[in-house]
Amino acid sequence: MKILHIYKDYFPVLGGIENYTRQLAEQMVTQGHEVEVLVTNSAHHTIRENRAGVKITKSSSLLTIASTPLSLRLPLEWYRHRYATNPPDIVHLQAPYPIGEAAWLLGEWLPSFGHKRPHALLTYHSDIIRQKRLLTVYSPFLRATLKRVDGIIATSPNYIESSPFLKPVATKCRVIPLGVDTKRFESFDPAAVNRIRERYATGQVKTLLLFTGRLRYYKGLQFLLEALPQVNPTARLLVIGIGPMEQALKEQAEQLQLGQRVIFLGEIPDAELVNYYAASDIFILPSCERSEAFGIVQLEAMAAGKPVISTELGTGTSYVNLDGETGLVVPPSNPSALAQAINELVTNPERGKKLGAQGQERTRATFSLKKMAEEVEKFYIEVSSGSS
Repeated sequence: MKILHIYKDYFPVLGGIENYTRQLAEQMVTQGHEVEVLVTNSAHHTIRENRAGVKITKSSSLLTIASTPLSLRLPLEWYRHRYATNPPDIVHLQAPYPIGEAAWLLGEWLPSFGHKRPHALLTYHSDIIRQKRLLTVYSPFLRATLKRVDGIIATSPNYIESSPFLKPVATKCRVIPLGVDTKRFESFDPAAVNRIRERYATGQVKTLLLFTGRLRYYKGLQFLLEALPQVNPTARLLVIGIGPMEQALKEQAEQLQLGQRVIFLGEIPDAELVNYYAASDIFILPSCERSEAFGIVQLEAMAAGKPVISTELGTGTSYVNLDGETGLVVPPSNPSALAQAINELVTNPERGKKLGAQGQERTRATFSLKKMAEEVEKFYIEVSSGSS
């Protein structure tokens, strides 16, 4: 089967959708499919690459507005595939990306000139929350795209129910959760883990809390910092990640006089991240907006056997982390509730270990990368045969 992914970025650009696209593309290559990826390049020229058997076209872009690269070349590259002698069997759109969806949609409206129409799937990762003006322009294209594609992948049933865009097309949706390489997070360097513990779990500090992710407004780290003064002093928070709110969060920590109760570690190489998960005791995802559609970092922590504290956003976060089963779920933007949940696990470490073990089993059974790829492949086959 010939598969073409369309999105705005690809590795080495890092991000949730970028990682998903890469993992899925590379996994499909190992399963015997021919896979191409069509994205944008940050420069004003088009480049073509081959990584791990995946053919990649990075189309020249003009500029970026509201995190959206504007590329006139990307639609032309799509039409080159659309009207090729051997076009893709499946076009897999990653949304939201307005340029990609608009380009694909226009290709659907253009005459076929006798060429086979590729079947199309779309993975719907998140609603657009903050960019209201963009949403006003984008909404008609998005609704038309959702109506036109042959199938839609949603990462959780919660998001189908809560998204104003997915709910009207719920019958076209298939829930296929995101996945992680579970074995990777179960395999760590004991010596490296000991060094992390020796450095940060010192003196009265017995419990290491961990946050990983981009430091953006919707991650809610500001509320976790506000909760720390109410948290048992035997706990210390490690923050891994960078982002636009980094300086503001550091200033907040200073104003709260948190001192060494929170350590900002910046970016950590991907190969070392597993050791930080292993060294931590509790993972926290305090997201405060439904821009957090799934929270794949929760899966990473759960795969490492750690209990998770997350927030109820009506999205996939509380589909991944089950309250009382794999961790604790609290209301968003609520420092007191966060502090109470943290203290509950700090003072009862055995409960935390039990929740972590149950989370690890849930990840192996439901959220493995292999299972995700197999389910997507089944959907490809169903859509191609017209049986979806």
